[in-house]
Amino acid sequence: MSANPLEEGRFVTDGGLETDLIFNRGLDLPEFAAFPLVEEASGREVLTQYFDGYADVARRAGAGLVMETPTWRANPDWGALLGYDAAALDRVNRGAVGFLHGRREAHGDLDAVLVGGTLGPRGDGYVAGERLSAEGYADYHRPQLASFKAADADLATVLTLVGTDEALGVVAAARDVGLPVAVGFTVETDGRLADGTPLRRAIEDVDAAGGPDWFVVNCAHPVHVSPGLDGAGPWDRIGGFRRHHSKGDTRRLCQRQRQYLALVHERHQ
Repeated sequence: MSANPLEEGRFVTDGGLETDLIFNRGLDLPEFAAFPLVEEASGREVLTQYFDGYADVARRAGAGLVMETPTWRANPDWGALLGYDAAALDRVNRGAVGFLHGRREAHGDLDAVLVGGTLGPRGDGYVAGERLSAEGYADYHRPQLASFKAADADLATVLTLVGTDEALGVVAAARDVGLPVAVGFTVETDGRLADGTPLRRAIEDVDAAGGPDWFVVNCAHPVHVSPGLDGAGPWDRIGGFRRHHSKGDTRRLCQRQRQYLALVHERHQ
């Protein structure tokens, strides 16, 4: 495993960028993608306000801050839907890291500020869907990780994974490019991943192949995560939790969210 940059203390992360931008700030984010904002002055202004808010939280808490790029959708499949080819994705992923380096300089009074690159799943973040091999996922995610590394990111985090195969691929690719990496799983109401794997087994299986520097559970309510944590397990490997506010069924919530996004997009046309 690589050196864990979070070992020295407590850190605040943001709490769900895309959801905040859509529901609290009224932005239209086609395909739930925030990365195009990095390339617009108005978008960077919104992102500045967003991340500066979390810097204030870290300041009040006496904690460090991890600022992670708005690039959850900046991969080939989702990027293509928005007209981004490989060169454009490299540009925006590097630009997102550069943008956060600028925000780090603005908050030099904090104990520590880390800049992380964010990856998302190749497919839907809440449905297992068609799968690749671990090697296939490594090849798929390596270019984005290489962009983060080239722009001097401190770490990388993949969020909302629903299978160990993709987690294994991301970890392998991160090791190839030399970035510390966190793996974020999301779970259904029964504490299992969308492909049916118990959270405990998912962590153990990924660790058995070398493992990330730490794990994260994201976009899940604590009452849904709890069944997955029942009994003894490798729970010290979970270094972060980014909770969902709702106790409702995740897939139904996502369906409603897509319907809402479609309405917002129509209004912005």
